[in-house]
Amino acid sequence: MKDFLRNTWKHRAHLIMCIPAILVLFLFSYMPMAGLVMAFKQFDYGKGIWGSKFIGLDNFKFLLASGKTFWRMTSNTLEYYVIFTALGTILNIVIAIAIDQLVFKRVGKAFQSIMIIPVFISYAAVQFIVYAFFSNNGMINNIVQMFGGDVVRWYTDAKSWPGILTIVKIWNGVGYGSVLYMAVLAGIDQQMYEAAQIDGANKRRQIWNITLPQLIPMITIMLLLSVGGIMRSDTGLFYQVTRNSGILYSTTQVIDSYVLNAILTSANFGFTAAATLYQSVVGLVLILVANGVVRKTAPENSLF
Repeated sequence: MKDFLRNTWKHRAHLIMCIPAILVLFLFSYMPMAGLVMAFKQFDYGKGIWGSKFIGLDNFKFLLASGKTFWRMTSNTLEYYVIFTALGTILNIVIAIAIDQLVFKRVGKAFQSIMIIPVFISYAAVQFIVYAFFSNNGMINNIVQMFGGDVVRWYTDAKSWPGILTIVKIWNGVGYGSVLYMAVLAGIDQQMYEAAQIDGANKRRQIWNITLPQLIPMITIMLLLSVGGIMRSDTGLFYQVTRNSGILYSTTQVIDSYVLNAILTSANFGFTAAATLYQSVVGLVLILVANGVVRKTAPENSLF
């Protein structure tokens, strides 16, 4: 205890600087957790959260009773997570290495700048961009008609939307994501590359034997962090970009968009709280399992 107090006093300046961040984390991440009790109650506006009737697991039973809808949005959530994470990680690494290693650095940086722009564009704006491309009179249909093709009604074709959403998500996140890997590449000792050149290693071998191994810790950490949000999705992407079209639900409805739609169209907040608690618990279990696997195989890359 004495050592703890001594170290705390020694680093008091750092602790004082952390106070604003700690307060924000407490106010916006921990205090709202008290509202999880709504998942076990039949919420009544007149009685408030604490005065509402306790109904145990009925909200969760109702969630599971939705049957096909529940499993469909869960499978959609997991499938999009795998697609977005796999493609995003690969493209982040490819762009970072291309900018760092290849001769055409100016082209690479220009491409990265184009990819970073969407990070600062709201999904409300992205919705209009997607609509301009994929509406019945959109740019793609105009090109199709120029070559004698028939109009494709994208907003009634659910099968097309996994591809459309993947393109939008990659466009929105890859440029910024590559910056994290570039920071790692900037810290690699250049003498390793010089030694490899002396030994006759070409660019491909340098990337395979030097660059990629140096990126593995960052890749592992990013994947572990993403696993915690595996059951959460980009609400703006799935709700706004699709214009919340019911015809597309079979391939576009995920848990987050389902919850948002339920909040806007229903007063059953106990049910929506149960859905979000389900997300959080599954995410917690998955990150604990994933971190445990990494800790056994590569302890130095685990989060805890």
